[in-house]
Amino acid sequence: MEVVAISKGKKSILYVQTSDVPERQYSPLVLAQTAKSMDVEAKVYYLGQALRVLLPGMAEKIKLGSFPSVTEMIDKTLAMGITIYVCEASKQMFGWEKVDLIPGLKIVGAATLNDLVLESDKTMWF
Repeated sequence: MEVVAISKGKKSILYVQTSDVPERQYSPLVLAQTAKSMDVEAKVYYLGQALRVLLPGMAEKIKLGSFPSVTEMIDKTLAMGITIYVCEASKQMFGWEKVDLIPGLKIVGAATLNDLVLESDKTMWF
C-alpha cells in the first residue's frame, strides 16, 4: 500500500496595525519580515488610526532607537514580497477619498480583513 503525504501547506500570519503611536509601529513590520525569513507567509493590514502613519512624510519622521525609520521598514517589508493592505473604509472615515498614501500599499475593502483573518493560521493585532 502506498502512503501519500498530505501537505499541510505553508503557515501564514496576519499582522494588523491599528495604532498611530510611534512605539507600536515596528512590531508588525519586524515580525512580518521575520516570519517571511522563516518561510511563513506574512501579511500586514493597516486600519483605523494606523493610516495616519501612511501619509506621505509621516513614517519618515518615526525613527526610534537604533531602528531604521518606519518608511525604511515599510520599504523593506514590501521589497521582501510582503503585502501591506490598507482599509478603504478607514480612509473614508477620515474623509481621505483623494489622499495619496505611501506607494506600494494595496487599498482594499473592509471585507478583505475578514477574509484575511479567516485564511490565516494566526492573527496578531497591534
